[in-house]
Amino acid sequence: MSLLKILYYPDIRLRLIAKPVNKIDQKIQEIARNMINTMYQEEGIGLAATQVNIQLQIIVINTMEEEKNNLVLINPEIIKKEGNISIEEGCLSIPEYRASVPRYNYIKVQAINLYGEKIEIEAKSIVSICIQHEIDHLKGILFIDYLSKFKRERIQKKFKKIKKKDNKKFLIEE
Repeated sequence: MSLLKILYYPDIRLRLIAKPVNKIDQKIQEIARNMINTMYQEEGIGLAATQVNIQLQIIVINTMEEEKNNLVLINPEIIKKEGNISIEEGCLSIPEYRASVPRYNYIKVQAINLYGEKIEIEAKSIVSICIQHEIDHLKGILFIDYLSKFKRERIQKKFKKIKKKDNKKFLIEE
């Protein structure tokens, strides 16, 4: 198992739309394990494959119910959503920035697990928010896209300054 390299905003690869996974094999299982390791190493609670430059519909979530209780969702699709919730979200690809984003409090998701089985899961609160955040990544959407134009421009300026200071960490394709 190995750690994967996180892409940082404004890397254009974060805007790519992930392709569905057609077959669950050892390669897909290894990608998921590496994503889980990377998520924990970076102290995240979720990670989308697109954040590590793998353009496949795979997300991993730390459900926070028990230590190392992870959820792997392949080709996830929200099939039911209810209620509203908003908390300050962060993102491994946009470090040191948080913002409130409107989300659904409850969702029902259809996906495939690592054994190739179709599953449906229900999630509320923080887990629901995390799943929605990661599914957005698979569509090339970042949480900052929900913010006002003014706030987005401020973030863009901040990250361009960071890129100039620390080019090694923020290797970005523009």
